[in-house]
Amino acid sequence: MKAAMVVFALASTAFALPAAAQLNMSSVYVGGSLGRSDYKVPDETDTAWRIFGGYQFHRNFAAEVGYHNLGTVNFTGGDTQSKVWELVGVGMLPVANQFSVYGKLGGYYGKTELHSSIRPSGDDTNGGLTYGVGAQYDFMRQAAVRVEWQRYDNVGGNAVGETDIDVLNVGLLYKFQ
Repeated sequence: MKAAMVVFALASTAFALPAAAQLNMSSVYVGGSLGRSDYKVPDETDTAWRIFGGYQFHRNFAAEVGYHNLGTVNFTGGDTQSKVWELVGVGMLPVANQFSVYGKLGGYYGKTELHSSIRPSGDDTNGGLTYGVGAQYDFMRQAAVRVEWQRYDNVGGNAVGETDIDVLNVGLLYKFQ
């Protein structure tokens, strides 16, 4: 089984390297966002921020990787902090010359830390599904603003508990064109 995985990984790399060498920098973008996270359990909100980078390989499709700090929520006797790394596919639908709507679907790997005076403190790492929808307005050839909603399913784990987290944010995007 391990040998098959190694062969698959080497074969995938053999095909991926030539494609990576042909990447067009005009399709690469970076960005950041600021918004509000809504933890479902406990029902609390906080400020969330994210940095991300992406590659738009087609007019309607892109891939993004990002880091999202989902904020801190307080409860009686402590607080919980969650942070995630994400890899998502983005499907875009241009509506007008400079305006488009999009959907995101992918996965995350996150860490949740519990600081408490009434129960044992600790942390959990886990992965799960993330998805969202948004709108983008290209106010310049190289710059855009985004408004989006995104959900992270079952963030946390056994030691700190699990919760869904919704994020509503506004962000800026810079395209290397």
